[in-house]
Amino acid sequence: MTWTVGLTETAAEEYAALAPDQRAHFQRIAGLIQEHGLERIHFPLVRHIEGPLWEIRLKGRSGIARALYVARIGQRVVVVRIFVKKTEKTPRREIEKALQRAEEIT
Repeated sequence: MTWTVGLTETAAEEYAALAPDQRAHFQRIAGLIQEHGLERIHFPLVRHIEGPLWEIRLKGRSGIARALYVARIGQRVVVVRIFVKKTEKTPRREIEKALQRAEEIT
C-alpha cells in the first residue's frame, strides 16, 4: 500500500501563498513520501514536533517554510498548516493552530 499526501482546505490556501521554490520543495518531499513511504523519510526533510504533529521542512531562495502534518491510519499524511518561518524556533501559536486543526480532522 502506498502513502498519500493531502492538504486540508485551509492548508491548500496557505500552500498557494508560498513562493514557487518553496512549493516545488514541498512537491519534491511529498513525492518522496509517496514513492518510498513515510517511514523511510527522515531528518532533515521531516521532524517530529509534538504529539501527533510532524513537520515537513521547506527551503527555498525566498526563505524557510514549514508544513505541519499528521499521519493517519491507511498510510495517509494530512497537512494541516503551512507557514513561512521567520524565527529559529517554531512559534508556539503555529503549533497550537496545527494541533487544533488536527483534532478537527480526526
